[in-house]
Amino acid sequence: MLSKKLFGVISLGCDKNRVDSEKLLGLIKDRGYALTDDLQKAQIVIVNTCAFLQSAREEAIETILECADYKGGKLEKLVVTGCLPQKFIDELYLPLQEADVFLGINDYEKIFEALEKSYLENERQNYVGKGRDGYIQSRVLTTDEHYAYLKIADGCYNHCTYCLIPKIRGKYRSYPMEELLREAQELGDTAELILVAQDTTRYGEDLYGENRFVSLLQQLSSLDNIRKIRLLYCYPDVITDALIEEIATNPKIVKYMDIPLQHSENRVLKLMNRKGTREGYLALFKKLRERIPGIAIRSTFISGFPTETEEEFEGMLAFIQEAKLINCGFFAYSREPDTGAYRMKPQIHHATKKRRVRALYEAQAEISRQLLSKYIGKEIEVLCDGIDYEKGCFVGRAHFSAPDIDGKVYFYAGEAMQGEFYNVTVDSADHYDLYGHTNDYEGEI
Repeated sequence: MLSKKLFGVISLGCDKNRVDSEKLLGLIKDRGYALTDDLQKAQIVIVNTCAFLQSAREEAIETILECADYKGGKLEKLVVTGCLPQKFIDELYLPLQEADVFLGINDYEKIFEALEKSYLENERQNYVGKGRDGYIQSRVLTTDEHYAYLKIADGCYNHCTYCLIPKIRGKYRSYPMEELLREAQELGDTAELILVAQDTTRYGEDLYGENRFVSLLQQLSSLDNIRKIRLLYCYPDVITDALIEEIATNPKIVKYMDIPLQHSENRVLKLMNRKGTREGYLALFKKLRERIPGIAIRSTFISGFPTETEEEFEGMLAFIQEAKLINCGFFAYSREPDTGAYRMKPQIHHATKKRRVRALYEAQAEISRQLLSKYIGKEIEVLCDGIDYEKGCFVGRAHFSAPDIDGKVYFYAGEAMQGEFYNVTVDSADHYDLYGHTNDYEGEI
Protein backbone atom coordinates (compact mmCIF):
# COMPACT_ATOMS: atom_id res chain seq x y z
CA MET A 1 0.00 0.00 0.00
CA LEU A 2 2.78 2.44 0.93
CA SER A 3 5.25 1.56 -1.81
CA LYS A 4 6.62 4.60 -3.64
CA LYS A 5 4.57 7.08 -1.59
CA LEU A 6 6.00 10.59 -1.34
CA PHE A 7 6.07 12.07 2.19
CA GLY A 8 6.04 15.69 3.31
CA VAL A 9 6.54 16.82 6.92
CA ILE A 10 5.70 20.09 8.69
CA SER A 11 7.26 20.67 12.11
CA LEU A 12 5.67 23.21 14.46
CA GLY A 13 6.85 24.54 17.81
CA CYS A 14 10.21 24.44 19.55
CA ASP A 15 13.65 23.06 18.68
CA LYS A 16 12.89 19.97 20.80
CA ASN A 17 9.93 19.27 18.53
CA ARG A 18 12.21 19.85 15.55
CA VAL A 19 14.44 17.00 16.73
CA ASP A 20 11.37 14.73 17.00
CA SER A 21 10.44 15.68 13.43
CA GLU A 22 13.98 14.98 12.22
CA LYS A 23 13.82 11.51 13.77
CA LEU A 24 10.46 10.89 12.13
CA LEU A 25 12.04 11.90 8.81
CA GLY A 26 14.86 9.47 9.57
CA LEU A 27 12.41 6.61 10.05
CA ILE A 28 10.71 7.43 6.76
CA LYS A 29 14.01 7.64 4.89
CA ASP A 30 15.26 4.36 6.44
CA ARG A 31 12.17 2.62 5.04
CA GLY A 32 13.15 3.82 1.58
CA TYR A 33 10.40 6.38 1.07
CA ALA A 34 11.05 9.66 -0.71
CA LEU A 35 10.65 13.06 0.98
CA THR A 36 9.59 16.38 -0.49
CA ASP A 37 9.46 19.99 0.67
CA ASP A 38 6.69 20.70 -1.86
CA LEU A 39 3.45 19.73 -0.13
CA GLN A 40 1.54 19.93 -3.39
CA LYS A 41 3.49 16.88 -4.58
CA ALA A 42 3.23 14.85 -1.35
CA GLN A 43 0.84 11.90 -1.14
CA ILE A 44 1.22 11.71 2.64
CA VAL A 45 1.64 14.85 4.76
CA ILE A 46 2.59 14.73 8.43
CA VAL A 47 2.03 17.70 10.74
CA ASN A 48 4.08 17.41 13.94
CA THR A 49 2.25 19.72 16.33
CA CYS A 50 2.92 21.84 19.41
CA ALA A 51 0.31 22.25 22.16
CA PHE A 52 2.20 24.20 24.80
CA LEU A 53 0.01 27.31 24.52
CA GLN A 54 -3.43 28.13 23.16
CA SER A 55 -1.76 30.11 20.35
CA ALA A 56 0.32 27.03 19.42
CA ARG A 57 -2.78 24.84 19.35
CA GLU A 58 -4.56 27.35 17.11
CA GLU A 59 -1.57 27.44 14.76
CA ALA A 60 -1.56 23.64 14.63
CA ILE A 61 -5.25 23.41 13.75
CA GLU A 62 -4.89 26.12 11.09
CA THR A 63 -1.91 24.29 9.57
CA ILE A 64 -3.78 20.96 9.53
CA LEU A 65 -6.77 22.55 7.79
CA GLU A 66 -4.51 24.27 5.26
CA CYS A 67 -2.84 20.93 4.49
CA ALA A 68 -6.25 19.28 4.11
CA ASP A 69 -6.85 21.57 1.12
CA TYR A 70 -4.23 19.54 -0.78
CA LYS A 71 -6.61 16.57 -0.76
CA GLY A 72 -8.08 18.00 -3.92
CA GLY A 73 -4.73 17.22 -5.55
CA LYS A 74 -2.18 14.47 -4.85
CA LEU A 75 -2.60 14.27 -1.08
CA GLU A 76 -4.05 10.93 0.04
CA LYS A 77 -3.41 10.82 3.79
CA LEU A 78 -2.99 13.53 6.42
CA VAL A 79 -1.19 12.48 9.62
CA VAL A 80 -1.28 14.53 12.84
CA THR A 81 1.44 13.76 15.37
CA GLY A 82 3.06 15.18 18.48
CA CYS A 83 1.86 17.17 21.47
CA LEU A 84 -1.62 18.14 20.25
CA PRO A 85 -3.02 14.63 19.80
CA GLN A 86 -1.02 13.38 22.78
CA LYS A 87 -2.87 15.71 25.15
CA PHE A 88 -6.13 16.50 23.32
CA ILE A 89 -7.01 13.42 21.26
CA ASP A 90 -10.42 13.04 22.93
CA GLU A 91 -11.36 16.59 21.95
CA LEU A 92 -9.80 16.33 18.47
CA TYR A 93 -10.70 12.95 17.05
CA LEU A 94 -14.33 13.53 16.09
CA PRO A 95 -14.22 17.22 15.06
CA LEU A 96 -10.97 16.98 13.07
CA GLN A 97 -12.29 14.74 10.30
CA GLU A 98 -9.65 16.08 7.90
CA ALA A 99 -6.95 13.97 9.61
CA ASP A 100 -6.59 10.30 8.67
CA VAL A 101 -4.06 9.18 11.30
CA PHE A 102 -3.25 10.42 14.82
CA LEU A 103 0.01 9.61 16.62
CA GLY A 104 1.27 10.79 20.02
CA ILE A 105 4.79 11.73 21.10
CA ASN A 106 5.97 8.13 21.53
CA ASP A 107 4.19 6.59 18.56
CA TYR A 108 6.38 7.58 15.61
CA GLU A 109 7.53 4.03 14.89
CA LYS A 110 3.87 3.05 14.50
CA ILE A 111 3.35 5.41 11.58
CA PHE A 112 3.72 2.77 8.86
CA GLU A 113 1.39 0.32 10.60
CA ALA A 114 -1.20 3.07 11.12
CA LEU A 115 -0.99 4.24 7.51
CA GLU A 116 -1.22 0.69 6.12
CA LYS A 117 -4.35 0.12 8.19
CA SER A 118 -5.83 3.46 7.09
CA TYR A 119 -5.31 2.54 3.41
CA LEU A 120 -6.50 -1.02 3.86
CA GLU A 121 -9.66 -0.26 5.82
CA ASN A 122 -10.22 3.21 4.39
CA GLU A 123 -10.88 4.45 7.93
CA ARG A 124 -9.30 7.00 10.24
CA GLN A 125 -6.79 5.58 12.73
CA ASN A 126 -6.06 6.69 16.31
CA TYR A 127 -2.67 5.32 17.37
CA VAL A 128 -2.07 7.70 20.27
CA GLY A 129 -0.49 5.74 23.11
CA LYS A 130 0.13 2.59 21.07
CA GLY A 131 3.86 3.13 20.72
CA ARG A 132 6.68 2.86 23.21
CA ASP A 133 8.98 5.43 24.78
CA GLY A 134 12.14 4.32 22.97
CA TYR A 135 15.22 6.09 21.67
CA ILE A 136 15.21 6.66 17.91
CA GLN A 137 18.67 6.86 16.35
CA SER A 138 17.67 7.69 12.75
CA ARG A 139 17.64 11.34 11.80
CA VAL A 140 17.44 13.75 8.86
CA LEU A 141 18.69 17.24 9.69
CA THR A 142 16.44 20.18 8.85
CA THR A 143 18.91 22.80 10.07
CA ASP A 144 21.86 23.94 7.99
CA GLU A 145 24.46 21.19 7.98
CA HIS A 146 26.98 23.00 10.19
CA TYR A 147 24.85 23.02 13.34
CA ALA A 148 22.38 20.64 14.96
CA TYR A 149 20.28 20.21 18.07
CA LEU A 150 20.83 17.24 20.36
CA LYS A 151 17.84 16.43 22.53
CA ILE A 152 19.26 14.81 25.65
CA ALA A 153 16.02 14.17 27.57
CA ASP A 154 12.25 14.43 27.32
CA GLY A 155 9.54 15.30 29.80
CA CYS A 156 9.76 17.35 32.97
CA TYR A 157 9.04 17.02 36.67
CA ASN A 158 9.26 20.64 37.68
CA HIS A 159 5.43 21.02 37.54
CA CYS A 160 5.38 24.79 37.15
CA THR A 161 1.79 25.92 37.67
CA TYR A 162 1.52 27.66 34.25
CA CYS A 163 2.91 24.77 32.21
CA LEU A 164 1.30 21.84 30.39
CA ILE A 165 4.54 20.06 29.50
CA PRO A 166 4.46 17.39 32.26
CA LYS A 167 0.84 16.63 31.31
CA ILE A 168 1.87 16.23 27.67
CA ARG A 169 5.40 14.85 27.80
CA GLY A 170 5.32 13.02 31.13
CA LYS A 171 8.03 12.83 33.75
CA TYR A 172 11.67 13.65 33.03
CA ARG A 173 13.47 10.92 31.07
CA SER A 174 17.17 11.15 30.23
CA TYR A 175 18.36 9.37 27.12
CA PRO A 176 21.26 6.89 27.54
CA MET A 177 24.62 8.60 27.24
CA GLU A 178 26.02 6.02 24.82
CA GLU A 179 23.08 6.61 22.46
CA LEU A 180 23.56 10.38 22.59
CA LEU A 181 27.27 10.03 21.87
CA ARG A 182 26.55 7.76 18.91
CA GLU A 183 23.96 10.21 17.57
CA ALA A 184 26.32 13.17 17.94
CA GLN A 185 29.08 11.26 16.18
CA GLU A 186 26.82 10.33 13.29
CA LEU A 187 26.02 14.02 12.69
CA GLY A 188 29.45 14.36 11.08
CA ASP A 189 31.44 17.59 11.15
CA THR A 190 29.36 19.90 13.35
CA ALA A 191 30.51 23.45 14.03
CA GLU A 192 27.94 23.86 16.80
CA LEU A 193 26.04 21.20 18.72
CA ILE A 194 23.14 22.71 20.68
CA LEU A 195 21.94 20.71 23.69
CA VAL A 196 18.21 20.89 24.41
CA ALA A 197 15.65 19.34 26.76
CA GLN A 198 12.92 20.74 28.96
CA ASP A 199 15.70 21.01 31.55
CA THR A 200 19.18 20.08 30.30
CA THR A 201 20.86 20.54 33.67
CA ARG A 202 19.02 17.60 35.31
CA TYR A 203 20.48 15.14 32.86
CA GLY A 204 21.04 11.68 34.31
CA GLU A 205 19.27 12.05 37.65
CA ASP A 206 16.45 9.68 36.68
CA LEU A 207 18.51 7.23 34.62
CA TYR A 208 21.69 6.94 36.66
CA GLY A 209 20.54 8.03 40.10
CA GLU A 210 22.85 11.04 39.99
CA ASN A 211 23.37 14.15 37.88
CA ARG A 212 25.64 13.38 34.92
CA PHE A 213 25.31 16.56 32.89
CA VAL A 214 28.98 17.48 33.37
CA SER A 215 30.03 13.96 32.40
CA LEU A 216 27.89 14.17 29.25
CA LEU A 217 29.54 17.48 28.32
CA GLN A 218 32.98 15.96 28.78
CA GLN A 219 32.13 12.92 26.67
CA LEU A 220 30.62 15.03 23.88
CA SER A 221 33.64 17.32 23.96
CA SER A 222 35.91 14.33 23.32
CA LEU A 223 34.30 13.75 19.91
CA ASP A 224 36.53 15.04 17.12
CA ASN A 225 33.60 15.96 14.86
CA ILE A 226 32.06 18.37 17.39
CA ARG A 227 33.76 21.77 17.37
CA LYS A 228 31.52 23.76 19.76
CA ILE A 229 28.75 22.93 22.24
CA ARG A 230 26.01 25.40 23.22
CA LEU A 231 23.73 24.94 26.24
CA LEU A 232 20.04 25.83 26.26
CA TYR A 233 17.35 25.49 28.97
CA CYS A 234 19.63 25.38 32.01
CA TYR A 235 17.47 25.57 35.12
CA PRO A 236 19.05 27.90 37.70
CA ASP A 237 18.61 25.60 40.71
CA VAL A 238 20.73 22.88 39.07
CA ILE A 239 23.64 25.05 37.89
CA THR A 240 26.30 23.54 40.15
CA ASP A 241 29.86 24.67 40.83
CA ALA A 242 31.04 21.63 38.88
CA LEU A 243 29.02 22.72 35.83
CA ILE A 244 30.31 26.28 36.09
CA GLU A 245 33.88 24.98 36.28
CA GLU A 246 33.34 22.78 33.23
CA ILE A 247 31.99 25.68 31.17
CA ALA A 248 34.84 27.91 32.33
CA THR A 249 37.64 25.45 31.48
CA ASN A 250 36.29 23.48 28.51
CA PRO A 251 37.30 25.29 25.29
CA LYS A 252 34.60 23.50 23.28
CA ILE A 253 31.70 24.83 25.38
CA VAL A 254 30.41 28.17 24.16
CA LYS A 255 30.47 30.77 26.95
CA TYR A 256 26.73 31.18 26.81
CA MET A 257 23.84 29.95 28.94
CA ASP A 258 20.12 30.12 28.38
CA ILE A 259 18.60 30.17 31.88
CA PRO A 260 14.78 30.39 31.89
CA LEU A 261 13.72 32.32 35.02
CA GLN A 262 10.08 33.18 34.15
CA HIS A 263 9.84 35.86 36.85
CA SER A 264 11.93 37.76 39.37
CA GLU A 265 9.59 38.47 42.27
CA ASN A 266 9.57 35.93 45.08
CA ARG A 267 5.82 35.77 45.71
CA VAL A 268 5.07 35.17 42.03
CA LEU A 269 7.91 32.65 41.72
CA LYS A 270 6.40 30.70 44.60
CA LEU A 271 2.97 30.74 42.95
CA MET A 272 4.59 29.53 39.75
CA ASN A 273 6.23 26.69 41.71
CA ARG A 274 9.65 27.91 40.61
CA LYS A 275 12.47 26.99 42.97
CA GLY A 276 14.50 30.21 42.78
CA THR A 277 14.40 33.67 44.32
CA ARG A 278 15.27 37.13 43.10
CA GLU A 279 18.28 37.26 45.40
CA GLY A 280 19.43 33.79 44.34
CA TYR A 281 19.19 34.63 40.66
CA LEU A 282 21.29 37.78 41.00
CA ALA A 283 23.85 35.89 43.09
CA LEU A 284 24.03 33.18 40.40
CA PHE A 285 24.63 35.75 37.65
CA LYS A 286 27.38 37.35 39.75
CA LYS A 287 29.06 33.98 40.28
CA LEU A 288 28.82 33.05 36.60
CA ARG A 289 30.36 36.34 35.51
CA GLU A 290 33.17 36.07 38.03
CA ARG A 291 34.03 32.49 37.17
CA ILE A 292 33.42 32.71 33.39
CA PRO A 293 34.55 36.15 32.16
CA GLY A 294 32.58 37.28 29.11
CA ILE A 295 29.79 34.75 29.53
CA ALA A 296 26.56 35.66 27.75
CA ILE A 297 23.36 34.95 29.67
CA ARG A 298 19.88 35.03 28.17
CA SER A 299 16.54 34.23 29.78
CA THR A 300 12.77 34.13 29.37
CA PHE A 301 10.09 35.79 31.50
CA ILE A 302 6.32 35.60 31.83
CA SER A 303 4.39 38.75 32.65
CA GLY A 304 0.76 38.98 33.68
CA PHE A 305 0.76 35.80 35.75
CA PRO A 306 -2.44 35.60 37.86
CA THR A 307 -2.39 38.04 40.83
CA GLU A 308 0.77 39.80 39.54
CA THR A 309 0.52 43.34 40.90
CA GLU A 310 1.73 46.52 39.26
CA GLU A 311 4.46 46.68 41.92
CA GLU A 312 5.62 43.17 41.06
CA PHE A 313 5.70 44.05 37.39
CA GLU A 314 7.79 47.12 38.25
CA GLY A 315 9.99 44.82 40.32
CA MET A 316 10.61 42.61 37.28
CA LEU A 317 11.40 45.70 35.24
CA ALA A 318 13.96 46.74 37.85
CA PHE A 319 15.37 43.20 37.92
CA ILE A 320 15.92 43.33 34.16
CA GLN A 321 17.82 46.60 34.56
CA GLU A 322 19.99 45.13 37.30
CA ALA A 323 20.63 41.72 35.72
CA LYS A 324 21.75 43.19 32.37
CA LEU A 325 21.27 40.03 30.31
CA ILE A 326 22.38 39.98 26.68
CA ASN A 327 18.92 39.02 25.44
CA CYS A 328 15.52 38.01 26.84
CA GLY A 329 12.24 36.65 25.59
CA PHE A 330 9.10 38.03 27.24
CA PHE A 331 5.71 36.35 27.05
CA ALA A 332 2.25 37.27 28.25
CA TYR A 333 0.86 34.62 30.58
CA SER A 334 -1.38 32.18 28.70
CA ARG A 335 -4.19 30.64 30.75
CA GLU A 336 -3.94 26.92 30.07
CA PRO A 337 -6.54 24.34 31.16
CA ASP A 338 -5.35 21.53 33.43
CA THR A 339 -2.65 23.69 35.02
CA GLY A 340 -2.45 24.91 38.60
CA ALA A 341 -2.63 28.57 37.62
CA TYR A 342 -5.79 28.18 35.57
CA ARG A 343 -8.10 28.79 38.55
CA MET A 344 -5.97 31.39 40.29
CA LYS A 345 -7.69 34.76 40.82
CA PRO A 346 -7.54 37.47 39.79
CA GLN A 347 -6.51 36.75 36.21
CA ILE A 348 -4.81 39.76 34.59
CA HIS A 349 -6.60 41.54 31.74
CA HIS A 350 -5.06 40.82 28.35
CA ALA A 351 -4.49 44.53 27.64
CA THR A 352 -2.50 44.86 30.88
CA LYS A 353 -0.44 41.80 29.98
CA LYS A 354 0.33 43.23 26.54
CA ARG A 355 1.36 46.59 28.03
CA ARG A 356 3.68 44.96 30.54
CA VAL A 357 5.33 42.72 27.94
CA ARG A 358 5.84 45.69 25.63
CA ALA A 359 7.49 47.68 28.45
CA LEU A 360 9.80 44.78 29.26
CA TYR A 361 10.87 44.45 25.63
CA GLU A 362 11.55 48.19 25.43
CA ALA A 363 13.70 48.06 28.56
CA GLN A 364 15.61 45.03 27.32
CA ALA A 365 16.20 46.63 23.91
CA GLU A 366 18.06 49.49 25.56
CA ILE A 367 20.10 47.10 27.74
CA SER A 368 21.02 44.98 24.70
CA ARG A 369 21.92 48.12 22.74
CA GLN A 370 24.32 49.20 25.49
CA LEU A 371 25.90 45.74 25.78
CA LEU A 372 26.30 45.29 22.02
CA SER A 373 27.74 48.79 21.52
CA LYS A 374 30.74 47.74 23.64
CA TYR A 375 31.83 45.48 20.80
CA ILE A 376 32.19 48.36 18.31
CA GLY A 377 35.80 48.59 17.16
CA LYS A 378 36.62 45.16 18.58
CA GLU A 379 37.29 41.88 16.83
CA ILE A 380 35.00 38.94 17.63
CA GLU A 381 34.80 35.34 16.46
CA VAL A 382 31.77 34.68 14.24
CA LEU A 383 30.39 31.40 12.93
CA CYS A 384 29.27 31.99 9.34
CA ASP A 385 25.70 30.80 8.76
CA GLY A 386 25.63 31.78 5.08
CA ILE A 387 24.73 34.76 2.92
CA ASP A 388 21.99 37.32 3.49
CA TYR A 389 21.05 38.18 -0.08
CA GLU A 390 18.78 41.03 0.95
CA LYS A 391 21.59 42.82 2.77
CA GLY A 392 24.22 41.70 0.27
CA CYS A 393 26.62 40.36 2.89
CA PHE A 394 27.48 37.32 4.95
CA VAL A 395 25.58 36.54 8.15
CA GLY A 396 26.64 34.63 11.23
CA ARG A 397 26.53 34.42 15.00
CA ALA A 398 28.91 35.30 17.81
CA HIS A 399 29.18 33.32 21.04
CA PHE A 400 26.28 35.28 22.54
CA SER A 401 23.78 34.23 19.86
CA ALA A 402 21.87 30.97 19.46
CA PRO A 403 19.98 30.31 16.20
CA ASP A 404 16.50 31.80 15.80
CA ILE A 405 16.22 33.25 19.33
CA ASP A 406 19.08 35.77 19.37
CA GLY A 407 20.56 38.44 17.13
CA LYS A 408 23.01 38.02 14.26
CA VAL A 409 26.27 39.43 12.95
CA TYR A 410 26.11 40.80 9.41
CA PHE A 411 29.56 41.14 7.89
CA TYR A 412 31.45 41.83 4.69
CA ALA A 413 34.33 39.55 3.76
CA GLY A 414 36.52 38.82 0.78
CA GLU A 415 35.45 35.22 1.13
CA ALA A 416 33.57 33.23 3.77
CA MET A 417 32.23 29.70 3.95
CA GLN A 418 29.17 28.47 5.80
CA GLY A 419 30.15 26.56 8.92
CA GLU A 420 33.54 28.21 9.37
CA PHE A 421 34.65 30.70 12.04
CA TYR A 422 35.96 34.17 11.16
CA ASN A 423 37.36 37.11 13.06
CA VAL A 424 35.08 40.06 12.38
CA THR A 425 35.76 43.68 13.32
CA VAL A 426 32.53 45.26 14.55
CA ASP A 427 31.70 48.58 12.85
CA SER A 428 28.23 49.29 14.30
CA ALA A 429 25.45 47.85 16.42
CA ASP A 430 21.75 48.24 17.10
CA HIS A 431 19.70 46.72 19.92
CA TYR A 432 19.78 43.25 18.40
CA ASP A 433 22.41 42.80 15.67
CA LEU A 434 26.04 43.66 14.96
CA TYR A 435 27.58 44.79 11.64
CA GLY A 436 31.21 44.44 10.65
CA HIS A 437 33.90 43.20 8.27
CA THR A 438 36.83 40.80 8.09
CA ASN A 439 40.37 42.02 7.51
CA ASP A 440 40.46 40.65 3.96
CA TYR A 441 37.51 42.76 2.84
CA GLU A 442 38.61 45.51 0.45
CA GLY A 443 35.31 47.13 -0.49
CA GLU A 444 33.43 50.03 1.03
CA ILE A 445 31.68 49.54 4.38
